[in-house]
Amino acid sequence: MKYTIKELPADQRPYEKCSRYGCDSLSDAELLAVILRTGTGGSTSVDLACEILQKSGGEDLSGLYKISIPELCQIKGIGKVKALQIKCIAELSRRMAKAGARKKHPFGSALEIAEYYMEDFRHSDQEHVFVMSFDTKGHLLGDKIITKGTVNQSLITPREVYLEAMHNHAAYIILLHNHPSGDATPSQEDVAITTRMAQAGSILGIPLMDHIILGNQCYYSFCEHHAFTDEETPDGT
Repeated sequence: MKYTIKELPADQRPYEKCSRYGCDSLSDAELLAVILRTGTGGSTSVDLACEILQKSGGEDLSGLYKISIPELCQIKGIGKVKALQIKCIAELSRRMAKAGARKKHPFGSALEIAEYYMEDFRHSDQEHVFVMSFDTKGHLLGDKIITKGTVNQSLITPREVYLEAMHNHAAYIILLHNHPSGDATPSQEDVAITTRMAQAGSILGIPLMDHIILGNQCYYSFCEHHAFTDEETPDGT
């Protein structure tokens, strides 16, 4: 027999609690229970929500983004539809948080950029290379994945990068990619790509201001390490 939220005692009903005291009065489990709506096998929806949170890491709601759909479906009472709903809620929350952070203030450092994107890619087993387009005041105009590669390399051309930059009317760009190994140290290929992009940007008048590599809780900034040579400097000096 399944229990709906309405069948719970009044003081345990997340819907009523939310209506009376507001969404911020609900615990993480209660918020998730509102999405689940029903429990299973004698357990309430709140009990089921607690089990999901425990299976996804147990620390906070961020585990919902990391847990996979097959892992969710292994939990009794969670079918594919509910698993997809949970993953969509997690993705929606992530995008809302990123949108808020983007509008809050322009990026002022490589560290801010690395922190903004690191969680998205530090568990990936592929390299993702993408370009960030900025206006003259440092506001992010857009970001786009240019290519997804293997664990060893990613194929990228100046044409792909600067078509995106020109589409966004960028004043300058920053290149960013992740290292699935977790080590953010640049490879010889990374140095070669940075050189080629900086030279193309100098010709087109859309300078490459930095190339940031993301690792596992670490990053490498070509700009911070003064890794642009005289021929590679973004301003052409």
